[in-house]
Amino acid sequence: MKTIFDKVSAECSKIVTKNYSTSFSMGIQFLGKKLRNPIYAIYGFVRLADEIVDSFHDYDKATLLHKFKRDCYEAINDRISLNPVLNAFQEVVNNYHIDIELIDLFLQSMEMDLRKEVYTPEKYEQYILGSAQVVGLMCLHVFTEGDKATYARLKESAMKLGSAFQKVNFLRDVNADFYVLSRTYFPNVDLSVFSTSEKTVIEKEISKEFDEALEGIRQLPASSRKGVYLAYIYYRRLFDKIRRKTAAQIMAERVRISNVHKFTLLFGSVLRSRYNRI
Repeated sequence: MKTIFDKVSAECSKIVTKNYSTSFSMGIQFLGKKLRNPIYAIYGFVRLADEIVDSFHDYDKATLLHKFKRDCYEAINDRISLNPVLNAFQEVVNNYHIDIELIDLFLQSMEMDLRKEVYTPEKYEQYILGSAQVVGLMCLHVFTEGDKATYARLKESAMKLGSAFQKVNFLRDVNADFYVLSRTYFPNVDLSVFSTSEKTVIEKEISKEFDEALEGIRQLPASSRKGVYLAYIYYRRLFDKIRRKTAAQIMAERVRISNVHKFTLLFGSVLRSRYNRI
């Protein structure tokens, strides 16, 4: 029996999440208790892959990602990995019957980050699908706990929410992506002369996705609705803050929400959830 190792693996994914994202950690705390470790496991997996392509500049990223990918599939097939984060992730994949295709698409998007891509509208959609929308679907497998009808009904809104989150991240991180990582995700946009009118077009697209995603959040099971809504509220406020900035301002500095503001949002979202005002 590897009960102790599985428990340690779950704790490792939880530590990864808490160290990398206070906002998601707060949201997970408001999920049903049974759902928390599985979502920590998904976040831990996604975070490690993202770190390989975004942060490990002094190492051979392609080799590291290839090894991570190989180890991931082996973990799923063998139902064990000596990498605690992968061990926690494989358990979720196997227990909740997460489609391998979703993992394939995610890792393909991570591989795109290893190359200097010129993002056409088609490649942009491909990247958003793999880096964000499929992550939303992985989480939806957990939230619906095997209820295929509910999963099918909420699939589109989960993808919209993942897409909106990712595009907000693109705007928040546009400075580092362009100047540090030499990346431009938005198609047909030259970030060296990024205009406020171009920013506005992107923001209209994000706003529409947020509105469509909210309808799906309202239909989530009670065990997950509050936690997902909190993440939605955090990103919506971050988005509002970004919208008040000019293109030049977000190219100059990363827009943030303070921890005090995060806790204020937390309190407000809890009250709205309690009184069914989502």
